[in-house]
Amino acid sequence: MYAEVLGRYVGALVDELARAGVRHVCVSPGSRSTPLALVLAEERRLRLWMHYDERSAAYFALGIAKASGEPVVLVCTSGTAAANYLPAMVEAKLSRVPLVVLTADRPPELRDVGAPQTIDQVRLYGGHVKWFADALLPEPGDEALRYVRALAARAVATARGTPAGPVHLNLPFREPLVPVPPVEPDSTARPDGQPYVAVSHGRLAPDAETIARLAAALSPIERGLIVCGPHGGTGLGSPVARLARALGWPVLADPLSGVRTGPHDRSLVLDAYDAVLRDERFAASFAVDAVLRFGAMATSKPVLLYLQSHPAARQVVVDGGAGWNEPTALAAEVVHADEALLCDALVDAVPPRRRSGWLEAWLGADRAARRAIASTLARIDEPFEGRVFAELADLLPDGATLYAGNSMPIRDLDTFFPATAKAIRFLSNRGANGIDGVVSSALGASVVSEGPLVLAIGDLSLYHDMNGLLAAKLHGLDAMIVLLHNDGGGIFSFLPQAAHPTHFELLFGTPHGLDFRPAVEMYGGRFDRVTTWPAFREAAARALREPGLKVVEVPTERRRNVELHRRVWPAVAAALAEPLSRWEQMADGRVTAQTEQAARVDGPTVALGPAP
Repeated sequence: MYAEVLGRYVGALVDELARAGVRHVCVSPGSRSTPLALVLAEERRLRLWMHYDERSAAYFALGIAKASGEPVVLVCTSGTAAANYLPAMVEAKLSRVPLVVLTADRPPELRDVGAPQTIDQVRLYGGHVKWFADALLPEPGDEALRYVRALAARAVATARGTPAGPVHLNLPFREPLVPVPPVEPDSTARPDGQPYVAVSHGRLAPDAETIARLAAALSPIERGLIVCGPHGGTGLGSPVARLARALGWPVLADPLSGVRTGPHDRSLVLDAYDAVLRDERFAASFAVDAVLRFGAMATSKPVLLYLQSHPAARQVVVDGGAGWNEPTALAAEVVHADEALLCDALVDAVPPRRRSGWLEAWLGADRAARRAIASTLARIDEPFEGRVFAELADLLPDGATLYAGNSMPIRDLDTFFPATAKAIRFLSNRGANGIDGVVSSALGASVVSEGPLVLAIGDLSLYHDMNGLLAAKLHGLDAMIVLLHNDGGGIFSFLPQAAHPTHFELLFGTPHGLDFRPAVEMYGGRFDRVTTWPAFREAAARALREPGLKVVEVPTERRRNVELHRRVWPAVAAALAEPLSRWEQMADGRVTAQTEQAARVDGPTVALGPAP
């Protein structure tokens, strides 16, 4: 009886997914996926999350996997349902997030013959998945069960393996689609709950020759930088801090690196570099000789422009995911090794360096810039998107997760959220940098986040994924959304397109005039619109305390937002003038080492070391 064969086959597949360590599965309704859905619903080792919209479901799964680092399973029916997963697959591949996608399909005899709800699902996601398999039809016998168990084990292991990413199993089923649970136990299952194929993933340690070569190349260099870009792992802060002390180099820490915040030593961590490097005089004067880069390219465009403006610097990219995070075409070396292990090995191999004038000048400039930013923000009483992140830095408790939308939110997070000892985790969909699916991703991350989850998002991005809000209602999720509402695409007002007003609003500004309150309330959320900073702090503090979905809207005006951003940069440039002038004199040899030992910048004292 085919229904019994189907039950044993799908049962073995689902059992093996659980044995391989999967704990979350996101399912969307459909007919052809009935065997998978029914068996998954009965599997108590898995938490089933029902989503009515496949695109939102895929991003929700991505959020869980991004926040947990563990593979999440997606299940949908045949046809265009599977096509709706594509945007999330693209993001997962580029940002190295482990997903296991199970798409139900028609059997081979119904493909390409005009059967309803049938499309070509073979390699549907192309190069946007790590691995694809078009599975065999369910068959009787242990051979088929061993096959499907090995298939499941391989899928989970491949998704989890370095670099992590999505895999796709296409599963054809014939009718009847309602499986009959097996009566006899499955003899192909390993005893004691062990997986059919146990797959081990070790950390890629750097070899002694690589460490010796890097130590010899980097240790003599005084004018160096460590750049930490978006990094999917955790635990990089302390190893990077130790290496920075050994080399005597400052650390440019992207918020998504996990290095900017936390209880580790942050004495050499810079958090205002985005504003500092906007000063062309500073970027030109501080010519760097070597750059050691971890993670993806930093969010900050001024960092990219700075690195490109000093092509002679020796750039070394460390990629523990064995990928190619190097868009500048300037790297002299790419090292495939676990970042933390490499840091620890280099600390032991590099002779310690005393604090140099280069290091002290960067630290002094960073402090001066952060003071200028804080002082400027304190004088802006009207709603301003940049100040939202400075306010959140004070409001968020230890252990919170801040999910940042793309376009302006992630950039404002980078510029305006200062370093802190609080263990605040930052997440964002920076693989493809899209504004779609961000609501669902953040809600997915809330499932496994230990502290409160806050999403900072623009109005167009929220509009793109309003369907995702249903997950908060269906599953009783707790999340606070800070809606930065400027009635359109705010980032375009900063770009060259803004200088061409004839068609700007139609093509780029895209005003929509939407009031999101009814949508939020439709999904069972509470909505607050605030126009003053005391009101924002009050609404945000309440939202952080209370359960459920809460949206705090900060209405802004796009042109005014540009003006307020551009009020910050001259203040930073003015604050940098004295330390920059002193550095230029020191670099020219016009200031003696004895004089520089006593030099101070305005504000908190920062000693400049001897001339390089």
